[in-house]
Amino acid sequence: MLGFGTLARKVFGSPNDRIVKSVRPLIAKINALEPEFQALSDEGLKAKTAEFQQRAQGGESLDDLLPEAFANCREGARRALGLRAYDVQLSGGIFLHQGNIAEMKTGEGKTLVATFPAYLNALTGKGVHVVTVNDYLAKRDAGWMSKVYAQLGLTTGVVYPFQPEPEKREAYRADITYATNNELGFDYLRDNMKNSIEEMAQRGHNFAIVDEVDSILIDEARTPLIISGPSQDRSELYTAIDALIPSVTEEHFKLDEKTRNVTFTEEGNEFVEQELRRMGHLPPDQSLYDPESTTLVHHVTQALRAHKLYQKDQNYIVRDGEVMLIDEFTGRMMKGRRLSEGLHQAIEAKENVKIQPENVTLASVTFQNYFRLYDRLSGMTGTAVTEAEEFMEIYKLGVVEVPTNRGVNRTDEHDQVFRTAREKYQGVVAAIKEAHAKQQPILVGTTSIEKSEMLSDLLTQEGITHNVLNARQHEQEAQIVADAGKLGAVTIATNMAGRGTDIQLGGSVEMKVMEALAADPEADPDTLRAQVEAGHAEEKAKVLAAGGLFVLATERHESRRIDNQLRGRSGRQGDPGRSAFFLSLEDDLMRIFGSERLDKVLSTLGMKEGEAIVHPWVNRSLEKAQAKVEARNFDMRKNLLKFDDVMNDQRKAIFGQRTEIMAAEDLSEIAQDMRHQVIEDLVDEFMPPKSYADGWDTDGLHAALLEKLSLDLPVAEWAAEEGVDQNDLRDRVYAASDAMMEEKLQQFGPETMRNIEKQVLLQAIDSKWRDHLLTLEHLRSVVGFRGYAQRDPLSEYKTEGFALFESMLGSLRQDVTQRLAQIRPLTEEERQNMLAQMMQQRGVAVQTEAPTQPAPEQPAPVEQEEGPTEDIDPSIWGQVGRNDPCPCGSGEKFKHCHGRLA
Repeated sequence: MLGFGTLARKVFGSPNDRIVKSVRPLIAKINALEPEFQALSDEGLKAKTAEFQQRAQGGESLDDLLPEAFANCREGARRALGLRAYDVQLSGGIFLHQGNIAEMKTGEGKTLVATFPAYLNALTGKGVHVVTVNDYLAKRDAGWMSKVYAQLGLTTGVVYPFQPEPEKREAYRADITYATNNELGFDYLRDNMKNSIEEMAQRGHNFAIVDEVDSILIDEARTPLIISGPSQDRSELYTAIDALIPSVTEEHFKLDEKTRNVTFTEEGNEFVEQELRRMGHLPPDQSLYDPESTTLVHHVTQALRAHKLYQKDQNYIVRDGEVMLIDEFTGRMMKGRRLSEGLHQAIEAKENVKIQPENVTLASVTFQNYFRLYDRLSGMTGTAVTEAEEFMEIYKLGVVEVPTNRGVNRTDEHDQVFRTAREKYQGVVAAIKEAHAKQQPILVGTTSIEKSEMLSDLLTQEGITHNVLNARQHEQEAQIVADAGKLGAVTIATNMAGRGTDIQLGGSVEMKVMEALAADPEADPDTLRAQVEAGHAEEKAKVLAAGGLFVLATERHESRRIDNQLRGRSGRQGDPGRSAFFLSLEDDLMRIFGSERLDKVLSTLGMKEGEAIVHPWVNRSLEKAQAKVEARNFDMRKNLLKFDDVMNDQRKAIFGQRTEIMAAEDLSEIAQDMRHQVIEDLVDEFMPPKSYADGWDTDGLHAALLEKLSLDLPVAEWAAEEGVDQNDLRDRVYAASDAMMEEKLQQFGPETMRNIEKQVLLQAIDSKWRDHLLTLEHLRSVVGFRGYAQRDPLSEYKTEGFALFESMLGSLRQDVTQRLAQIRPLTEEERQNMLAQMMQQRGVAVQTEAPTQPAPEQPAPVEQEEGPTEDIDPSIWGQVGRNDPCPCGSGEKFKHCHGRLA
């Protein structure tokens, strides 16, 4: 008997079916327009783009333009690439434009799908970002799809690490920009550390299409992007503390693998305290619980985490004397990424490599908050439905399953569960040998480098030729993936499994053509391609006969998505295929989260050595365990976001203020408001409102005005005058401070003064924000303990975070006011001293007095007399920074003075 839910779905269709059906009228319109656009010339397609741009920028909605724009883009792609988009690809494009995640199976052509919404949204002239998971894919997709955009008259840019600044700005100015999530996030932070609008690379956040959206917005969401600067070097302390950890025994610490946390027990604390005293790091009269011991406790805890939680070749590898992290979800090396709060240094000490100095945070953002900056966000992936709730709650993104162009023809076998890991790997090797005997290509999924290399050794012993794809072979990834579908190929891969690159049965035609051209550069490319394609068709037929790609996973991941991604490597575009999971009760997921009942059932069954249990119940039991872990991870990410939202509101306020300051021509009014607020606060402090004159601290106010505003005013005399109250006195200080700044304006000149105000404001904001970030980090690390006092840590963090922000703004006003009050033009003596010092630094001999008769072959020395700045010879200055003070002594930046002439 059917349940109500099943019956309703049969009659009305699922919600997803209804969404898919809703776009059919649009698809019909696009198809009806096809003959009209096929009849256009190449110039006609570009003319249509210009017409659409005019209409979009004139106020016509993109939804109204969609059928014509998609028809034009389909024709452009057909001419540029020889690919005509299927109706399901158009559907995917529509869902992306609507701000959804399009779940499309591997091999359905997501790269081409992205061109349709990218083209449509680029018509507004505000730019479109297509986001990929690595630099290789960003460059590959940009190079490939730029042909389509060029055919339609649009420009394409690609952003990559260490790109020259002018080139990066040009890439962001393009109509469509391809970049990785990391580069986009870092460029956003870098832009908000620049000193002028012209130096900023990004031009806003209009529309983004995120490829492999689950990897970027979920798997990497817990890791904030941080731009940091070096702080003090503590490498000796890290090394000393590291030497203590090997003597720590199991009774000294408690390891919780579920939450990935490790803490010292009471016995452990006592042991560490004794050892630190013995090593001379802890004074005899000081305990670990004293406030003075905070830094030591922090270092010891991080060293314990480095040893007990972070495993070599699983969480990181050591390459060229450097500890490189490995992404737990993709298996890729994360070059340039470092763990914060001294944990990376603790791992470096453990591995006995050079310890890099700790860093201080200059700017940071999470991917969650960066991608929520976009006016419209969308994404593509093969696996998103299991995380649909999180996508909706955090990003307001719906998930739509787009039907495949051809039905999936893959056999997904039930999991095989063995008692021990040894038996499991024996079963894996036997299954590989069986499939390999009939020349079926096999992709073996593993969860760590260590396990992939152990399995590689087992296959080598059996004489089976194979490739290994993990973080060590990172550079050969594209080549290994391209070969994975060849007849008889065996490929062992960590979780990344060449994500973003199709495994084509019979191998990749493009890769084979490139190899053939490399072997014979003189050969005719067209002839070579024809030969390669003929050979490929023959090999593909043999692979199909052997059963297509066999995906064999050696462990379940704690996320069902990762398992589904691995399965999805097989059965692309209706190809046959097969997938199987081989597990053991010793696997991490089974050991930590698996049901104890399962172990009892297997024991009761009296399984023989090497036997596996295969049953749908086992699959369901494991999926329930995975769902629990996913829910726990979601809660962790949600909690992280709640805390980060507090900082995000402050970050947006500060970054917005910086941008306004950089764009403004005249900041004198802002500087005056700040100055007046400082004066108001000082007067209220030393002459409290509603207080009598005999309670005023006029000496204190006089000293404060001298320190903060460089104003020496007769405050006591004013206060002694008949009828003078706080308001009168405040107005007199306002007038004196305004007169002083007016005098500075006359001394420096309007342009220089405006420039000084801008630079002082920006430098003060950056300095205060940097200190504020550190304070918030410390607050975040201790606020959790408030829970023991029945107080909500998040509410405490919000309240104190806001109070700290207000305090920072008050400190900022004082800082800016003080700096501007103290600034003055250089005296002639100071100017000459600075010039001499700068020339000495650049290796130029300085002559303070002109010789009576200079040698004829030498250039004339610099005159010490006062005269027009043009008389000073810039040829002797060497290399002057654009933002350095001009060596001529004008008080202006070099770029506004002699740099203008260069």
